[in-house]
Amino acid sequence: MKKLLRFVKHMASGRWQVARRFPKRSMHAIEEAIRQSETRHMGELRFAVEAGLDWADLLAGTSSRKRALEVFSHLHVWDTERNSGVLIYLLLADRKVEIIADRGIHSCVGDAGWAAICRNMEKKFRAGEFEGGVLEGIAAITALLRQHFPAQDADSNSNELPDYPVTL
Repeated sequence: MKKLLRFVKHMASGRWQVARRFPKRSMHAIEEAIRQSETRHMGELRFAVEAGLDWADLLAGTSSRKRALEVFSHLHVWDTERNSGVLIYLLLADRKVEIIADRGIHSCVGDAGWAAICRNMEKKFRAGEFEGGVLEGIAAITALLRQHFPAQDADSNSNELPDYPVTL
């Protein structure tokens, strides 16, 4: 029964739900937060949101974690000089957040650190605070990146990945 309910939720999901929860104003605020964050450390942040999975992924039992790993690869978040890329992935139909981090920063933070940030974001989303949840997540990740990968100087802090949010 759970699988059927999940299937229906995902099939009823559409890009309009992303636009409803993240209007252009919110997407611009998230992009600006990422841009500002990356001036403070040597990491790279990406935010991706997906309304729901397609039927093939659902039939295959694809989890939000597995999909986040695919998106991490697709967006080349792993391809940073210092192995300090971090993806925040939101699967709206499941209201599930996954943070996937490259090995450099992941070795410093670990699964428990990322999970705590995800749960805090999900709590905000349950309260209908989508933009606020993402901005809090970015702030928490920024603090970790500043601790483990502090900015050296403006010349050595190149922007390796785009800052704009991705809607899948």
